[in-house]
Amino acid sequence: MQPLYLKEKVIELRKKGYSYSLIEQKLGVSNSTLSDWLKDIPFNPNKTVLRRIKNGPSVSGRIRHNLKVKNVIEIKKIAKRELGEITKRDLWLLGLGLYLGEGSKTYEMVRIINSNPQIIKLAVKWFKEICQLKKANITIALHLYPDNNIDECIKYWQKETNLPLTQFRKTQIDKRINKSNRRKNKLPYGTAHLTIISNGNPNLGVRLHRRIMGWMENIYEKT
Repeated sequence: MQPLYLKEKVIELRKKGYSYSLIEQKLGVSNSTLSDWLKDIPFNPNKTVLRRIKNGPSVSGRIRHNLKVKNVIEIKKIAKRELGEITKRDLWLLGLGLYLGEGSKTYEMVRIINSNPQIIKLAVKWFKEICQLKKANITIALHLYPDNNIDECIKYWQKETNLPLTQFRKTQIDKRINKSNRRKNKLPYGTAHLTIISNGNPNLGVRLHRRIMGWMENIYEKT
């Protein structure tokens, strides 16, 4: 199955009442990944699941899971109200915090690397709204593994970032044979490398990197 549809298929099976073990058997997705993807999905076991286990434990497990889902939803609602609206300055500091953790600090190159599409989308928004960049200044290169489908991953990241294909650079495949199989299917869409190019504008090349480093130094001094 292509990675683009894997999570959607997992959620579809869960909504149809399949247990973690049955989904893992059908799709080969690890229990820890299922727990992450399905933590907000209520569980009502179907007839197949009920035939495999006694009804008592099934009911008990379903109640515990659905109580957990309800609790997660309620806490997230509270957290959303606590945070309130995000101002432009909030976005500035949020993106700067992201760069502190995931951005390039050396070679005076502006780059952010991550496998989480939400992080990459936030980085694109930060570059556009805070650093005043255009799409033409933002390039993306994918680092994939042999079990990733290149075309599907490119489609996925293009959809997530809304960057045109012209901004995608050469995809790199990690073909090291001594890597552990435990990472298989861990990164279904690989890792995205956002790199800023100046397109002849000196303020968007080395100078931009130096500005970001200046912002970071100011953060260090004031905190």
